[in-house]
Amino acid sequence: MAIEVGTQAPDFELKDNHGRTVKLSDFRGAKNVVLLFYPFAFTGVCTGELCALRDELPTFENDDTQLLAVSNDSIHTLRVFAEQEGLEYPLLSDFWPHGETSRAYGVFDEEKGCAVRGTFIIDKEGVVRWTVVNGLPDARDLNDYIKALGTL
Repeated sequence: MAIEVGTQAPDFELKDNHGRTVKLSDFRGAKNVVLLFYPFAFTGVCTGELCALRDELPTFENDDTQLLAVSNDSIHTLRVFAEQEGLEYPLLSDFWPHGETSRAYGVFDEEKGCAVRGTFIIDKEGVVRWTVVNGLPDARDLNDYIKALGTL
């Protein structure tokens, strides 16, 4: 079960597609975070969602907001995926320990071995202010993220 609105977001430390360490706590006091979990790079629905975010990037990555996308792929896979799709925001690898961060947020599918489509909007104090969790085949609506960010 996914963590609930109003709870403190679990901190994490993951490598991005360039091998840099990214910690959620680094954004506290500075930026709201759109934390997006997706199953796998190079799959149809995931590619569509991440490219839609790319096309609206100024909404999700600016002075007030940071977009972080997390999958259970390796950093090497994520690097190639980002280059191929022109994704210029951090793609974080929850590869090892496999799914540890996805589990902390309650969005890891143990049978499939990957995260489901969970999105968490976290305010500058590190509190979850909005969330949506969709099944593996169900794409999320970007407009919902935009509305939720507008309430912060």
